[in-house]
Amino acid sequence: MAGENQTDVTEFILLGFSHGRPFLFVLFLAIYLATLLGNSAILALVSLDPHLHSPMYFLLSHLSCLDICYSSVTVPKILANTLRPQATISRHGCLAQTFFLMACAGAECALLATMAYDRYAAICQPLHYTRTMSRGVCAVAAAGCWLWGLLDSAVHTVLASRLSFCGAARLQHIFCDVPPLLRAACSDTRPSEVALRAASVFVGLGPFLLVVTSYLRILATVLKMPVAGSWQKALSTCSAHLLVVTVYFVTANLNYTRPSSGYSPAADTLVSALYCIVTPMLNPLIYSLRNQEVRGALRKVLRGWSFPGSSA
Repeated sequence: MAGENQTDVTEFILLGFSHGRPFLFVLFLAIYLATLLGNSAILALVSLDPHLHSPMYFLLSHLSCLDICYSSVTVPKILANTLRPQATISRHGCLAQTFFLMACAGAECALLATMAYDRYAAICQPLHYTRTMSRGVCAVAAAGCWLWGLLDSAVHTVLASRLSFCGAARLQHIFCDVPPLLRAACSDTRPSEVALRAASVFVGLGPFLLVVTSYLRILATVLKMPVAGSWQKALSTCSAHLLVVTVYFVTANLNYTRPSSGYSPAADTLVSALYCIVTPMLNPLIYSLRNQEVRGALRKVLRGWSFPGSSA
């Protein structure tokens, strides 16, 4: 019975660290440092270069901030656990990690949709763009994305806090998230499962459909442009964001919408690591490699640092 042998669990044992701890420590430390460096560089460039003081890059700076938060929620604890004989996390720490992880996930979905709408407004409605995406509108939209993620996360965390566990609570994972908690619980998980399915529709699928709609409208507008160079330039401004959207939503779908048979523990850990840890590192790389304005700003900053006395 579901009610038998339920205990008041105060600590979870994380079983995703059974092999290769030294390798995991080096790997995740390298990823975390790259994530911090890349996203901090984007934040600095957007702040320092006046050419990047536009709605597109204002939203990009929030994406970089989200990616730093994403990694900081999970990776420091992962690094600490790789150095311990037994990887554990307290119940309160697990719920806190779940809350902030889900908050970042919900906020990023909404932010990527907002960024897609920004590109739609810039390309399809250029005469109204400054009014449609004014500084005030952008600030409200960014705040709304963060709030949307926090509200969604609060629901999942409250439901997860009511779960009961039998015996030693063992999570087949390297950090806390809703799916591994549901698999380890021995109480009724249906409310959490319903909330997760609802979130996959409203928090995941809704923004994704908005992104798809925006880019279909962009494509239709671009194909009507008379000069080939014009539509190539228009698409080049969207390519980095479209690649980020594709990587994010594919990995998010694999993480939260599992097949009925589920994944093996190793595959499950790999999918979640790609979604929560690797993707935040890739985003600044994608924008720096695919975006001419970001590359130009980076070159200007590097030139200024390389020749500090040249103006003398």
